[in-house]
Amino acid sequence: RRAAAHSGRTPGAGRQNLPSRLGLRAMMDPLFDDASSSDEAEAQAARSRGSKRPRAPKPAAAGGRGDGKRMRPTDAPALPASGAASAAGSAASAHAPPPAAAAAAASAATATAPSSSSSSSSSSSSAAAAALTPSASVGEAEAGAGQLTMKGSGPAAPAGREMALAKSQTAAVARVMQGVVAMRRQVEKELSATSGRAPTLEALGITNVTEVRERDPSAVMRAIEELFADAADSILRGQGLHFEVPNRTAANQLYVPELDRIVLKSKTSTRSFDSTAQVRKTAIMTRVMEMLHQVLRRNIHTTKRDLFYADVKLFRSQDESDAVLDDVACVIGCTRTSLHVVASEKGVVVGRVQFREDGDLIDCTRMGVGGKAIPPFIDKISDFRSDAEFILLVEKDAAFMRLAEDRFYNKYPCIIITAKGQPDVATRLFLRKCRDDLKLPVLGLVDADPYGLKILSVYMSGSKTMSYDSASLTTSDIKWLGVRPSDLDKYNIPEQCRLPMKPSDIKYGKALLEEDFVRRNPKWYAELEAMLSSKVKAEIQALSSYGFQYLTETYLPRKLKERDWI
Repeated sequence: RRAAAHSGRTPGAGRQNLPSRLGLRAMMDPLFDDASSSDEAEAQAARSRGSKRPRAPKPAAAGGRGDGKRMRPTDAPALPASGAASAAGSAASAHAPPPAAAAAAASAATATAPSSSSSSSSSSSSAAAAALTPSASVGEAEAGAGQLTMKGSGPAAPAGREMALAKSQTAAVARVMQGVVAMRRQVEKELSATSGRAPTLEALGITNVTEVRERDPSAVMRAIEELFADAADSILRGQGLHFEVPNRTAANQLYVPELDRIVLKSKTSTRSFDSTAQVRKTAIMTRVMEMLHQVLRRNIHTTKRDLFYADVKLFRSQDESDAVLDDVACVIGCTRTSLHVVASEKGVVVGRVQFREDGDLIDCTRMGVGGKAIPPFIDKISDFRSDAEFILLVEKDAAFMRLAEDRFYNKYPCIIITAKGQPDVATRLFLRKCRDDLKLPVLGLVDADPYGLKILSVYMSGSKTMSYDSASLTTSDIKWLGVRPSDLDKYNIPEQCRLPMKPSDIKYGKALLEEDFVRRNPKWYAELEAMLSSKVKAEIQALSSYGFQYLTETYLPRKLKERDWI
């Protein structure tokens, strides 16, 4: 206050110049120019009075209000407005701010409402709901990853050397992200032109296929009641209890190249209670539909495990009840989620995204290294908000934890998703919804083996067991970022980190060469052929031979900079 009075400035006046956007892509140069011009004005006023330049006031204690000056950029990301001040308040903490400091920052600064996939969010929502700040693209603004400009306690504005370092880091990140930004723009343009919807099978002239759709509980209940009524009528006519069930074998699958996904043909088979070979399966199907009707009538959800334990003597193993669930969905013509039966949580997400889950705001930038579990109730997720440039789809939990702990998504703005191996339904639905709502490209990071490629194909083209619901479970045009067989030599992976392929690996790889989704992509086909000819595979963790952070500090940035995806 003494310094402010000496220079003729009103205490706290600097707060009026607080930028309304605290973001990852905010321009830095004008902010530093403002700080420099302010310092020059103070120095000029001091010289005109013939005195020394007034000393800057001491920074407030941690958690205090501070002197209202802009703080030096940190390595933190573009945090929500509620966490910006507390991120600057502690030089040692560049991540999750304490709630108290977040509330203080929310009352001291007003952030522009972030870009959203839904316009229903109210401007009067709390500071916690003031999501990720919007920003122009990295390529457009050459803004730095993690450059914040904010009010609050902390060190003074950076010296010239620090500013030069911050600008050089900003330019380096912008160069790395140029290719991703261009791809994001292209994806956004394509999805906007089609309103996020692919051509229908009818529009392509494809008939005699079985596809399901999302249906409300009352419609599913009516369908079950009609099936039981038809079964009772069949029994009264002396024809016995039987159901017509779509055949989900591999021979009844059809790959549609225009949609790059697998669909189920319309061939059916009769499941009869009179047949000794089918009597158990018919009884299981009848019992499962009875329990589903109870769940839907009460408007609740249950897990596949709960469903199994409801009649263990009849089901014997969960595989039997799980398989019948898919049969019931095919017969009724609804998605499996419409049956209100879900699997346990498996997938995880972390990074530059917020959404609402059953009304609660979820901020995935504040989920630590473990991330946020992807809920099985995807229908309860809404209002996606993000300033990310791409989605990074990771096969393994170990690689996900390295990316999360290193806060890779702060420097290279992205959303990181993993299903910890073979993808489950909830993760596949979440990825599709996230991509469609935010209009972002998807890059895949999997092991350099046939199973990694197969996992990537399940996300993109669907699985044969659930081909009837491929319309909602697949995410088209996923790019294979790594680890690819050609990377082993390109990045000089040591021989001891390369694993010999087992006979089962080779057999599975040869079977993949015959798959339509591999044949239609010559570059994928060439990579798989190279793998089989060398009879060598590698895991993502093989990159750790050069250091535990080689993945996040060298491999992925180089991949992104060189636009090395197929």
